[in-house]
Amino acid sequence: MAAKTRNLFGGGGGFARLAPWLMLIPGLGFYMLIGVGPSLATFVYSLTNATGIRGIPIGWVGFANYQEFLLEGARSRDNLAALRRTLIFMVLVTSIQFGVGLLMAVLVNQKLRGRLVFRTMFFVPVILGVAVQGLMWKLFLRPGGGPMDSIFGFLGLESQFLAGSNAFYWVIVVQIWANAGFTMIIFLAGMQTIPADLFEAAAVDGATGWKLFRNVTWPQLTPAVNTNFLLNIVGSLQAWMLFLVLTGYKNGTQVLGYVVYAEAFGQTGTASFRQGYAAAASIVLFALVLMLGMSANAFVKRRERKYMA
Repeated sequence: MAAKTRNLFGGGGGFARLAPWLMLIPGLGFYMLIGVGPSLATFVYSLTNATGIRGIPIGWVGFANYQEFLLEGARSRDNLAALRRTLIFMVLVTSIQFGVGLLMAVLVNQKLRGRLVFRTMFFVPVILGVAVQGLMWKLFLRPGGGPMDSIFGFLGLESQFLAGSNAFYWVIVVQIWANAGFTMIIFLAGMQTIPADLFEAAAVDGATGWKLFRNVTWPQLTPAVNTNFLLNIVGSLQAWMLFLVLTGYKNGTQVLGYVVYAEAFGQTGTASFRQGYAAAASIVLFALVLMLGMSANAFVKRRERKYMA
């Protein structure tokens, strides 16, 4: 049997050269079906006036959806505002969540009593799910009786929280609270792979505190830093469910991902289902994620060559 296997895959014939490619076919086929197929279908849908409602014919409109989304009238101005808001959301969430996650990882990596409890507390929000996270904070920030309203009232301050003009920034707070634990775990895993000999050698040379972190911990954390940087950027660009739960669809809070959902399922207040238009919006979002993701990837590769060469 072993001899037959060697003859089949290890010989010098043409089949031996084709065997690895033949083994890839099932996996590639599944990827094409589940990954590439829906993506191509979304692009095709973006060129139609599809509504997703049974019985309504689908017409070919070409790039009219893109033109309306980006260039025509008040709707395009709202969409471009949502695009700018998405970028603001990405910058604030990525930078703050990155810093908070790193700080938490440094704290729980210390050999202190109770550190396992704090690790658990910091990570718990990650496993709750978006709906639970949003509902918890919606109750917490509820005007007229919520805990935060009571605190603000005690201090003589007033705030509408999720109902006011600052609702967008409250969603950023919730997003960071919900996902900083995951950033912490990646940093913590990176810290625990750093050889203790490096710290001992640096301590012998007189490095302590900030110098120890800057010259030993930070360079050795390069893989974790790069991973968190990319995940935070892509995740924040695609985030929209917390907006759905916390604020609903209202001017001044929409991000691009929520625009896609709202247009596709009639959540914009017009009760119209415009899945072709939403598909065009999703392609715009995809292009944004691809462009920023590739730029971030190029940046982290240069950083990795600097520290890990």
